[in-house]
Amino acid sequence: MSSFKQMDLDAYAAAHREEWDRLAQLGKKHHFTGPEADELIDRYQSGATQLSAIKTTTGQSTQGDRLSLYLSTARQRFTGTSSNVLAQLARFFVLQLPAALYRIRWLSLAVTAASLGIGALYALWAMSDPQVLATMGDTSQLEQYAKEDFVNYYSNYAEGSFAAQVWTNNAWLAAQCVAFGVVGFYAPYLLFTNAQQIGLTAAVMESHDRLDVFFLYIAPHGQLELYSIFVAGAAGMRIAWSWMAPGARTRGQALAEDGRALFAVAIGLVLSLLVSGLIEGNVTRQDWPWAVKIGIGTVALAAFLAYQWIQGRRAFRAGQTGDLDEFEAGAKQLIAG
Repeated sequence: MSSFKQMDLDAYAAAHREEWDRLAQLGKKHHFTGPEADELIDRYQSGATQLSAIKTTTGQSTQGDRLSLYLSTARQRFTGTSSNVLAQLARFFVLQLPAALYRIRWLSLAVTAASLGIGALYALWAMSDPQVLATMGDTSQLEQYAKEDFVNYYSNYAEGSFAAQVWTNNAWLAAQCVAFGVVGFYAPYLLFTNAQQIGLTAAVMESHDRLDVFFLYIAPHGQLELYSIFVAGAAGMRIAWSWMAPGARTRGQALAEDGRALFAVAIGLVLSLLVSGLIEGNVTRQDWPWAVKIGIGTVALAAFLAYQWIQGRRAFRAGQTGDLDEFEAGAKQLIAG
């Protein structure tokens, strides 16, 4: 590559013009003999390596753009044209997403248990020490929160706008857990602060004999909402672990493969959090029997768990990991031409 850097780009293009013209010629064909198909693959691999060399050395160029077009056309010959959008979506939701969720199933449960445990410890600590509650506000403020504000929160806004608000906030939190999970500490920090806040809120409600109200109001939407956040945290921590302990892969390969697969989890969680947001905005506030409202939340969580564990196992056993296919993801390493 160092010798290539000293070469004139035009001279390099001229030296490979016959190869590129042949690649373009094969890319225009729709029917191939066996030798032609083999030649197309060989030309494509060589051209991809040459394009990488051009971009690394000179960045964008006319020669590189022309070669990229030839490669794109040739690639369609041996991969076929892209499936329609509906087929791609079906494949994502039936195979890729559940497989990615299945891979972090045990870590999701561990994060759930740890978060609930931290929340319970903070609640017990605050309940047993009045000074802890005193740091959260004066007596009148805490009383108003426990007796009025906590319940009013669910009905202060119109159903649609409230559902959109909580969905946006929760989806952003989940996306942060996954996207910034690579730094290692970010996802655990977000999960810890979330569990801490839940525990302290429960303590405030208990101090005014309203703990039953606390659980009744968070149960309908909170089951799916909290588990979705825990899954997001698990995905973020798994991404961090992929480069800390890559196994037989290089750190770069492990991070790329697991990062692509587990970021699909963030997309899926946007939808699960949409469901929990709709429940929070349209079910929790209703004057229905609590058994009905909590039952709706339980069904929503059960559906998510079935998707993660049952459909995820099927997809995983079918060879899916949640990662993109080879051609979707692009070349993993340069191939000498």
